Amino acid sequence: MYKRFKLSLYLLPFFGLLLLCGCGGCSSSRSTQEGKMSTQADKEGFVKLFDGKTLQGWEGDTACWRVDNGIVVGEITPSSTPLKANSFLIWRGGTPSDFELKTEYRVSSGGNTGIQYRSEEVPGVPYGLKGYQADIDGKNQYTGQNYEERERCIVAYRGQKVTLPVVTGSVQSLTKNNEWPAAVVTGSLGSSDSLKALIKDGWNEIHLVIKGNHLQHYINGVLMCDVTDDDTANRKFSGLLGLQMHAGHIMKVEFRDLRIKELK
Repeated sequence: MYKRFKLSLYLLPFFGLLLLCGCGGCSSSRSTQEGKMSTQADKEGFVKLFDGKTLQGWEGDTACWRVDNGIVVGEITPSSTPLKANSFLIWRGGTPSDFELKTEYRVSSGGNTGIQYRSEEVPGVPYGLKGYQADIDGKNQYTGQNYEERERCIVAYRGQKVTLPVVTGSVQSLTKNNEWPAAVVTGSLGSSDSLKALIKDGWNEIHLVIKGNHLQHYINGVLMCDVTDDDTANRKFSGLLGLQMHAGHIMKVEFRDLRIKELK
């Protein structure tokens, strides 16, 4: 008993130091935690990708991307240096494979953007990505479709259920008019116009459900396109996430409440 009590007396100064730090006495420890993203899942099992204050965990052109009032903002103004190529804000937290992603977005009428997934970086292009993309634009001509950036281009239009078969030959030789002619339409989710009518002028929720070779894009809870990728030569099963800023546009896009859930 005596030895145990004596040991606790020796530890009292240490416990006091810990208490002091917890009450704000160690500013250096507190500052290292500022902006740190929580890894605690919400009631739906989603984890935040954005801390609401900084772009910690993300990498991109800071001339285009910033945080404003808890929102990730991408903007090109008339006075901005024009982009030479599509530029992405890239999440550096991993290369997700099977997952659900949810976020809310708002884009200007002249904007062209999207959410890149299962992607890889393009050599020689700063913040360039290639891979699958949940397409978004301000006029809602393309919003909801599956566009494969720098690869097979449009693989499914809004309203389509599509299978991508095995092909032979290069992507460059098979792609025509910015679309993938090999895609086989196997069903309809509704007309493009009827689905477009469900996209709001303002904030919308986009929800991606990506598992195996099955890729689904939802907007405001409605399935906009459905792709089964059987193309063993060109499909991808994991890769980077990114938010797009399209070259050649004066635009503003905003994202909030970015969350991801791993699927098993």
